Amino acid sequence: MARDLTALRPCIEDFLYLEADLLDDWRIEEWFALFDEGATYEVPPTGESGETDPATSLFYIADDYVRLRERVVRLTKSEAHSEFPRSSQRHMISNVRILGAHGNVLDVTCNFVTYRAKRGVVDTYYGKHAYRIDCGSEPFKIKSKRSTLGMDMLYPGKLTIIV
Repeated sequence: MARDLTALRPCIEDFLYLEADLLDDWRIEEWFALFDEGATYEVPPTGESGETDPATSLFYIADDYVRLRERVVRLTKSEAHSEFPRSSQRHMISNVRILGAHGNVLDVTCNFVTYRAKRGVVDTYYGKHAYRIDCGSEPFKIKSKRSTLGMDMLYPGKLTIIV
């Protein structure tokens, strides 16, 4: 990659802020468009290491590109009872770091806190995102996203939104 990684960091941060805004505004079709064809989105179980494999462990979410598309379609329907009416959400990210590059693909991590409010209850999810982002095209594309929750358990025991 010819570009300096330090110079790319503000662009990566803006891209991640865009992703958070799309989720906050429930523009999940546009959020899905940020993913490269063939991308994956994973949320491993709480208390597991970052190296957990969905082939050997039960994940909260282990979506390939097709399953992620189906998730987005399902969440936009009124039949998605847990999110209809839709909850209010705020996605916060911080500590954005570019860990390495493989050609035009960057390994990026950031911390996150996601707040979900519905029916007078606010749930808080926090942890670390690990991305592989293709910066070789405009707009950038997510090749993979793994959201590792920092909590030791989910309360109230479900994950009905995209963290």
